[in-house]
Amino acid sequence: MTVDKELEKLSRLTPPAADPEARARALAAAMQAFDTAENNAPAPQGSAKGWRQSSIINWIWSPAMNKKFLAGSALATLLVIPAAGYLTIELTRNQPIVDQTEIAGNLSQTNAPKPAEPVAAAPRLYPAETEENRPAQSSAANGAQALQDKESQPAKPAAEQLSEFDAGEIAALKSKSEDSAAALGGAKPAAPAAPGMAAQGQLLAEPMAAVAPSPVPPEEGRVEIQVEADRERFANAAANPIKSVATDPVSTFSADVDSASYSFVRRSLTGGALPDPQSVRVEEMINYFPYDWPGPDKADQPFKATVTVMPTPWNHDTELMHVAIKGYDIAPATAPHANLVFLIDVSGSMDEPDKLPLLKSAFRLLVNRLKPDDTVSIVTYAGNAGTVLEPTRVAEKSKILSAIDKLEPGGSTGGAEGIEAAYDLAKQAFVKDGVNRVMLATDGDFNVGPSSDEDLKRIIEEKRKDGIFLTVLGFGRGNLNDSLMQTLAQNGNGSAAYIDTLAEAQKTLVEEAGSTLFPIAKDVKFQVEFNPERIAEYRLIGYETRALNREDFNNDRVDAGDIGSGHSVTAIYEITPKGSPAVMNDDLRYGTADKAPAATSDSAHGGELAFVKMRYKRPGEDKSALITTPVGDGNTVATVDAAPQDVRFSVAVAAFGQKLSRIAAVDAYSYQAIADLAAASRGTDTFGYRSDFLGLIRLADGLSQR
Repeated sequence: MTVDKELEKLSRLTPPAADPEARARALAAAMQAFDTAENNAPAPQGSAKGWRQSSIINWIWSPAMNKKFLAGSALATLLVIPAAGYLTIELTRNQPIVDQTEIAGNLSQTNAPKPAEPVAAAPRLYPAETEENRPAQSSAANGAQALQDKESQPAKPAAEQLSEFDAGEIAALKSKSEDSAAALGGAKPAAPAAPGMAAQGQLLAEPMAAVAPSPVPPEEGRVEIQVEADRERFANAAANPIKSVATDPVSTFSADVDSASYSFVRRSLTGGALPDPQSVRVEEMINYFPYDWPGPDKADQPFKATVTVMPTPWNHDTELMHVAIKGYDIAPATAPHANLVFLIDVSGSMDEPDKLPLLKSAFRLLVNRLKPDDTVSIVTYAGNAGTVLEPTRVAEKSKILSAIDKLEPGGSTGGAEGIEAAYDLAKQAFVKDGVNRVMLATDGDFNVGPSSDEDLKRIIEEKRKDGIFLTVLGFGRGNLNDSLMQTLAQNGNGSAAYIDTLAEAQKTLVEEAGSTLFPIAKDVKFQVEFNPERIAEYRLIGYETRALNREDFNNDRVDAGDIGSGHSVTAIYEITPKGSPAVMNDDLRYGTADKAPAATSDSAHGGELAFVKMRYKRPGEDKSALITTPVGDGNTVATVDAAPQDVRFSVAVAAFGQKLSRIAAVDAYSYQAIADLAAASRGTDTFGYRSDFLGLIRLADGLSQR
């Protein structure tokens, strides 16, 4: 600081000759006034004693300076000046730099911060001067006076004061804030400011958004800043563990063809932040992309499974068992008639460009994709549900589009009542042997009526018995209740997608309309049994929220995922061969009581690695059918490069999803290695999805190195 430099410079000067008696009188008067002010000062907030909290230097200052042998010598001047500078720092270091209340108020607004009220001046080095006690003016006194004049000026606005922090101070503040958040139980920093925000609103976006409420009580002098809580909710599911084949040889899970997680991850990365690990569902990342898996030739067998066993790119001591299922693709000309009800959230929270306006554009795309004999109805909900459009044939397209265009946001969110009204309309226009589906479009903010996940789940379960399925489309950020979206879609025999751009709406509702709207099978379940003579351990990558009990596989009353026309489903296991150094579990000392007889190479199944089973029900049927596929050495390739192109690309996506989920298995596998694997297997990329994926890897790599 300038004052410090001046004081340091003055401390090296030879003091001018002065009248010893005059100097002694002035100094004694100054010290007496200082002691009087110190002793009579009111007790500060947070102190039970009647004096200010300061170092021991303050207590020895006055007696030492009043000693005659110091007051009347040149040595006094040499000691006073450096000590005065030190004392100034001691007395002012605990003073707040900015007005705390003003900062908290400014951060809750997007406009420029208002000027703060003048900050109380720090304690002066000397008491206020009068004509009677004014000391002789010297260079040192001039420097102290300059400091006093600076203190007496009105405080700058909070934003201007903080803008003068250097990079080190900002980094220290941010680091301490994040440490405090971790101590409080995992509170996370707020997301970066949205692109396009006014420059004034961005002034403190990065350093201040990360500041969590301080665990130290405000009376101890800490700056306390309140940040609006993140209301986005995701299902809290732990990653699948490594399982021992000796004790747990069977893996069972429900099919999942949702894609919401990939779109949300993309939105986070392009917005400048790594996604919440709980928002990353690896199976949805993998199944987001179209693959050219071999499909069945006839509709009487709706699925065909293709299994590939290959070395694991991120662990040379394990292998990957890649299971790819492709559904029968219904020709558009033979697609059944559709009875669709658009259930649209028009609550106040939808009044953002990436919510209701994007939603309206997305549904316009879907209407243009439908056939003239298909039927569309529209129900809105915001506090109370209302029917905007009775069942209307798509031949009257202009009437449907006009109803969509007139939608306006406003009110609270009464989702449950809207769901009831939508299902009533779907039942009114029900098409036998056709597609009857409610399409719920929302930002996920259900805050009126039966709003618990269990209540809404029960409503959806009851309605699906009438043959009416549910698709859930999520929009926007801030209120997104991904957990509820997943619950509703899974229990409504439907799927969930997150629409972050119009291009994503085009992909989901136009390019993939067949798989989105026209189911070819329901309650699709997978079960894989591993051969303990060949495989020691396994880990299912993803599907944490789709796990089923072993006995659920043969129980037709247990609900599972649905697969639409042309849909593909991919599941990947990381498996550890018997005898591999990667085995994590010790052999059991006493074995297992129910251990099956060992399979030898001479037995019927001795050469198998695993056995894949799949159960499904045709639409309108209640009894499931079974498809089985044995996995043996004939499914194995020796190198990663020898695996089919689409298999390698899906493995790259699986690695990326695990990396974002903080799965320890891929810690040593770099983003660059993932990008290299994806780039080498990109292949034909008609719509650019795979090229965009490579861009997301680069963004994640850059953000992870901050």
